[in-house]
Amino acid sequence: MAKAGFSDIIKGEVPTLVDFSAEWCGPCKMMKPILDQVKAELGDQVKIIKIDVDKNPALAESFQIRGVPTLILFKNSDVKWRQSGIVQPEQLKQIIKGNS
Repeated sequence: MAKAGFSDIIKGEVPTLVDFSAEWCGPCKMMKPILDQVKAELGDQVKIIKIDVDKNPALAESFQIRGVPTLILFKNSDVKWRQSGIVQPEQLKQIIKGNS
């Protein structure tokens, strides 16, 4: 994904949760049902996108992604929250709602 396209995705009023992950990463696979659940419960209150760090190395480097999964919450192009590792659905929902 080009950085320009990514900039368009994260610049909105709606919080955008970006999941930086990799195909080979076990914990990344565990995040998928969690993210699906959060999206199902919050609907239009959040955009959730997945970025494969192996397919988008320049983008991963620009956000200094050192481990996967790394979740970053953007709003109006600003980083509002960031955490590596598995995050539980309740915690994610609280963070997203707190930045809505």
